Amino acid sequence: MAPARKASIAARKQPQQARSADLVSAILQAAVQVLTTEGAQRFTTARVAEKAGVSVGSLYQYFPNKAAILFRLQSDEWRQTTALLTGILEDTSRPPLVRLRALVHAFLQSECDEAAVRGALDDAAPLYRDAPESKAAQASGRRAMQAFMREALPEASPPERARATDLIKTTLAQVGKHFSETPRSRAEISAYADAMADMFCAYLSTANKPPRRKAR
Repeated sequence: MAPARKASIAARKQPQQARSADLVSAILQAAVQVLTTEGAQRFTTARVAEKAGVSVGSLYQYFPNKAAILFRLQSDEWRQTTALLTGILEDTSRPPLVRLRALVHAFLQSECDEAAVRGALDDAAPLYRDAPESKAAQASGRRAMQAFMREALPEASPPERARATDLIKTTLAQVGKHFSETPRSRAEISAYADAMADMFCAYLSTANKPPRRKAR
């Protein structure tokens, strides 16, 4: 038996005129409202269309199903966050550890600002988690971090750089998710980001050493 074909998560077409762009924008804004108030389990194209004040048929011109809407919201979030963090990492006018500190502050603030939508999108992740589009959307951020590590740890071995990259990315993702589950003040976010940045900077300072040569 042939495997069942997965529903497409790609948009049907891109808006070419201002009116069409406004329609897509209204659909996406409505989707965010439905997602944050109803949650991923009750998220439907009918509810989104009703909230946007458009027909379901008009919605289907651009999004074939609810997975396509959710993926568009997720990919927009990935793109915005990746652009923000990549811009920090690639700013070679500042020393690497200064950039790392700025990265931690920006990431944690972003996690808290988008906590409601991000939490709902996490619940919907099985709809698009393994899609090729999902993997491609994250590739540029991974390359930027790898390039940053080559600059920040010029004396470290490739395995040490890979380990540092994985440690920082995993810690940021897990701590950011946990920390943002509770409403936080700006002062709390800043203090927590400072503590994380201190930890990362101390680790990189000790990791930036030439590989040890084996004794003969």
